[in-house]
Amino acid sequence: MLTMDQIHDIRFRYFAKGENISQIAAALNLDWRTVRKYIDQKDFNEPLPKPASEQRFCPKLDPYKPAIDEWLEADKSAPRKQRHTAKRVYNRLKKEVELFDCSYRTVAEYVAHKKKLIYAGKKDAYLPLEHKPGEAQVDFGTAQFYENSKCIMGKYLEVSFPCSNKGYLQLFYGENSECLLEGLDAIFRHIGCVPHELWFDNTRSIVSEIIHGGGRNITEKFSRFQEHYNFRAVFMNPGEGHEKGNVENKVGYHRRNLLVPVPHFISLSDFNSQLLTMCEEDADREHYRHNETIEELFRSDLKACHPLPIIPFDLTGRTTLKANKWGKVYLNKGLHEYSVSPRHADTTVSVVFTSSLVIIQDENYREIVRHKRLYGAFKQQQMDWLPYLKQLSVRPRALKYTGIYEMMPKTVKEYLDSCSNKEVGQVLKVLAELTEHTGFESAVNTVKQAVQYQATDSDSLKNLYRRLYSDVPELPPMRLNQGIPQMAQIQANLIAYDAFLGRKEGIANVR
Repeated sequence: MLTMDQIHDIRFRYFAKGENISQIAAALNLDWRTVRKYIDQKDFNEPLPKPASEQRFCPKLDPYKPAIDEWLEADKSAPRKQRHTAKRVYNRLKKEVELFDCSYRTVAEYVAHKKKLIYAGKKDAYLPLEHKPGEAQVDFGTAQFYENSKCIMGKYLEVSFPCSNKGYLQLFYGENSECLLEGLDAIFRHIGCVPHELWFDNTRSIVSEIIHGGGRNITEKFSRFQEHYNFRAVFMNPGEGHEKGNVENKVGYHRRNLLVPVPHFISLSDFNSQLLTMCEEDADREHYRHNETIEELFRSDLKACHPLPIIPFDLTGRTTLKANKWGKVYLNKGLHEYSVSPRHADTTVSVVFTSSLVIIQDENYREIVRHKRLYGAFKQQQMDWLPYLKQLSVRPRALKYTGIYEMMPKTVKEYLDSCSNKEVGQVLKVLAELTEHTGFESAVNTVKQAVQYQATDSDSLKNLYRRLYSDVPELPPMRLNQGIPQMAQIQANLIAYDAFLGRKEGIANVR
C-alpha cells in the first residue's frame, strides 16, 4: 500500500503536470495498474478496520484452530483453575496431532486472543446513583495500631453519608456483631440522631442466610437492633461492593488521612472519641461536586434523620457454656480459652460479650471474672489466677491434686515445692493478695526474686514485693561521724555464767 505522499505525487503529476500513466509509472517505478487505480480513486476516507471476527489471527494455526476452539469452549463449564492454559494446549497439539510444526509463541498468542472472545461477555456498566439525605452506608476497614505499645492489626467501622460525603469511623480489635452494634450506637449518639436507611454488605455478623430470589435471613440480635433504632436495612448484591461506592472510598480516605502515621495510644475508647472529633474537623472542606462545605451539606442529612430511642439498647452478646473440670470455657470454635474459677468446674455459666471484654457470670448472673476478649484464628489463652489462688489457699493440701499445679509457671511450682506443708497455704494466700494488687505477673516476678534469695516464707515474699513494686528504697549501711567514740571490743568470759547456771540447775534439781 502506498503512502498518502506517494498517492499525492501520482495525482499531481497526472492532473497538474499532464503526464500520462506510462510516464508516471516509469518515473516512480510503479506498475501502470497501480497508477491508474489511484488516478481513478474517488473516496479517500480512511477505511474502517475489519471486525475481530473477520480478522485472520495466526494463519499458520488455521488447520488446528477447530480443535483448539473446541477445547477452550468446553472449559467454560470447568472450574476456573482446571481450564486449558496455552502451555497445556501446545503440549496436547504436539502429542495428539501428527506433524504439528507451530511454535509455542504462536499457540499462546492465539489462545490469549480466543479466551478474550470467549470470556468477554457483556460488560456491566455502572449507573450514577442519586442519594437522598439521611441515607448512610456501612463497611469495615483494616488498620494497624499500637495500644500500650502492643501492635494490633484491627478493624474499623466506617459510616458514610453519600448525600453530603461526610463520614465517621470507630476502631476495634476485630469485626463481629458487638463491634458493629457498638460502633453504630457510638456514631448515632455522636450525631444525635439515626439515619432512616443504612446500606450493608452481606456480612455474617448480620446476614445468616441469603435466600434464593434476593431475600435475607438476618440474625435476631441485629433484627432487634434495627427495630429499636427504627431504620431500614438495605443489603447489596453479593460481590457488588461498587453499589455502596461512597463508603468504599471513605474507608480508604480515612485510612490514609486519619490513621497515618500508625496510631499510638493508651486507651482505645479515648482514641475513638478523638476520631469522632477528627471526622468533624475533616468535614470543614469543600465538597468535590458542590460549592459548599461537607459540613454545610450534612445539615440536610441531619434534618432527614430521626431521633434516638429513649430506652438504651443492650449491645452485648450472650450465651451459656459449661466449664470443664479445670474451670475453663472455650470460644471461637475452641481456639480461645478463658479461665472461670475452680469453684465453677463442671457447671454451666453465663458468658457476656462486648467488643473488648468477655464477662463470665454464675447461674444468678453475678460476675465471676472478666477477661480481655481475644481475637485471631489461632489458639490463645486468658487466665485469671486470683480465683484459683484464693480457693487453694483455703485447701493447700489439694494443690497437687486439682490440675491447677500443672498449669502454674515453672518458677512458682519449684518455689512451692521448696516450702514446708505449713507454709504452702500462707504462701498461696500472699500470692493471691499480690495478684489482686498488681496482677499475676508481678507475683511471679516476686517469686523469682525469692528463689534467688532462697526465701521460702510468706513474710519474705511480702517484703520482696514491697521492694519491687512499692518503691521502697534500699538504704545503704549507716556511717558514724568521726566525733563518735568507737566501742572497744571486749572478749566476754562466760565461765562465771556457766557456773552460775549450773548452781541454779542444781537447786532446781534438789527441789
